[in-house]
Amino acid sequence: MLAGEWSRAEWVAHADALLDAARRYASPGGGRILFPGAEGGYGRDIDGLEGFARTLLLAGFRIAGERGVGVDDLIAFVRRGIATGVDPGAPDRWVRPDEHGQAKVEAASIALVLDLTRPWVWDALDAVTRQRAIEWFTPVVGDDTYPRTNWVWFRIVVETFLRSVGGPWSPADIAADLARHDSFVQEDGWLSDGDERSYDHYVGWALHVYPVLWSRMTGATELAGGRTAGDVARLDRFLDDALTLVGGDGSPLIQGRSLIYRFAAAAVFWVGVIAEVPSHSPGRLRYAAELIVRHFAERGAPDADGILTMGWHGEWRVLAQSYSGPGSPYWAVKGLLGVLLPADHPVWTTPAEPLPVETGDVLRAVTSPGWIVSGTTADGIVRVVNHGTDHSRAGAVSTDSPLYARIGYSTATAPLLDAQAWRDPLEQSVTMTDADGRRSHRSGMRLLGTRVDDGVGSVSAVWDAHWVEPAPTTHVHGSGLTGVASRAGRIRVDSFVRGSIEVRVVRVEDRAEGALRLRVGGWAVAGDDPTSRVNGAAAEASSGGVTSGIRSLTGGVAGVLRWDGASPLGDRAVVPVVDLGSCDEAIVVLDLRGSGAPVRNDAVVEVESDAVSIIWPDGHRSRTRLPSA
Repeated sequence: MLAGEWSRAEWVAHADALLDAARRYASPGGGRILFPGAEGGYGRDIDGLEGFARTLLLAGFRIAGERGVGVDDLIAFVRRGIATGVDPGAPDRWVRPDEHGQAKVEAASIALVLDLTRPWVWDALDAVTRQRAIEWFTPVVGDDTYPRTNWVWFRIVVETFLRSVGGPWSPADIAADLARHDSFVQEDGWLSDGDERSYDHYVGWALHVYPVLWSRMTGATELAGGRTAGDVARLDRFLDDALTLVGGDGSPLIQGRSLIYRFAAAAVFWVGVIAEVPSHSPGRLRYAAELIVRHFAERGAPDADGILTMGWHGEWRVLAQSYSGPGSPYWAVKGLLGVLLPADHPVWTTPAEPLPVETGDVLRAVTSPGWIVSGTTADGIVRVVNHGTDHSRAGAVSTDSPLYARIGYSTATAPLLDAQAWRDPLEQSVTMTDADGRRSHRSGMRLLGTRVDDGVGSVSAVWDAHWVEPAPTTHVHGSGLTGVASRAGRIRVDSFVRGSIEVRVVRVEDRAEGALRLRVGGWAVAGDDPTSRVNGAAAEASSGGVTSGIRSLTGGVAGVLRWDGASPLGDRAVVPVVDLGSCDEAIVVLDLRGSGAPVRNDAVVEVESDAVSIIWPDGHRSRTRLPSA
């Protein structure tokens, strides 16, 4: 048994603790759960619906996992809440899908659970309540205002349930939504969340989870038309990459929006067990899910009162989207999906298997998002060097989203996320600065290729750098900010990765007038009392046993910039940077190490017209041909 492996009883206890805490905040009629905290961006009525619907997911998993036995109180609570929620005269009724768009999201959770617990909940409701429920769901039919993203699954799930209970539904809606989902399909089991280059945890916790759960709904086999095998094959391939993105301490990659859903990132591993994917053992998938859930449970999520706050470990509301409310974090319960598997399911007795990063260093090219993944066993840190994901489209002009467009993300660092971070990229960036101190953005970049060869990963991009004066906005959903843009020049970056080290080769191919200074930013580390030191063209910063280093091999001046209140990982963040003035070519070595190990940045690099040769700090020699632009 691997250290700390949870039994099913421990999974159930964790789920029940979350449910017990949530039920304390139920409204008088039970139709809403209003968690403590400031009102969300959509108002208290939506907050209450979210609180009920998202915890209902976990209640449904528990009821189904026990086959309705020994959970009578929970069943009664669910029935009562549904009866109140669909009662148009109840003061704590649910907001309808035709009253607010967010209700369309929550409707899918409710429909999924009503199908999952049909013998114990739906079949036991009185005729009036069932008819009211059908009427509450009905506005989704024919509603073409759903965003053409993972939201397509919210309509598919609801209409599949309506069909199964004799309600209205549209074959055309389901066919169109399935076709739209298929348009998201990319290479190697990846899917983009819509038309933009939006690669994040939604690939797993939505775009892979819903097809599998939907295929098990009543009547879905007839609607699927044989597509489920393809969905499972894509899931199986995606899990090859997803397993490498979990840190040795169980942290998911800190990248992408909706990070307050925390351990929802574990859902894709549980759905792999449910789908019985052929390439990954149930023991490995269960263990990956456990490490993620335990990572948060051991670091303040839930908090001392049993509540999931808006934050990463502890509460940090800046991490939430502008519309998020106190019930929003409970999408995290998707990560407890495994409790719907009964005690006699073989997953609970299959031996656990460790994560890839626990058995050896990982170096992997992930084509669709344009990533090189590098995990190191010595410290358990997984890093991603990114030149293909920006939550935008090729050629688009906006500010860089800190959640998507940075060059690097990891399981031990977080992007800076204060208001300035959306306007002026700092960490994990290559920028040009004008006389007013504005830093350029790279969203819209063009990926040139990603591969691993002879122990070195390489990924490259070119972009038209631009300065942006953002237009005022009240909602930030993940994409960068739009506004008045001006051109800063053309930049190409080729990144070469081995272990914890990246060699970043920068070329300014066309510098606009006013582009005064080139800057390269390294990894941000955060904590209560970070330390740093600077030595000429090299700098490093440390906090909590994690050290970020940067060194220019082509001159310039290094420094360390400090930021307060910008990271979910600590009050103070520090970023080592190198300023290179009017230089048009630069070679910079970056390193991120944990376990208190010193950084290594003593690489020897030779740049040719079509290749880059490197003698790495460990003595390895490589020569990598550059992709053409």
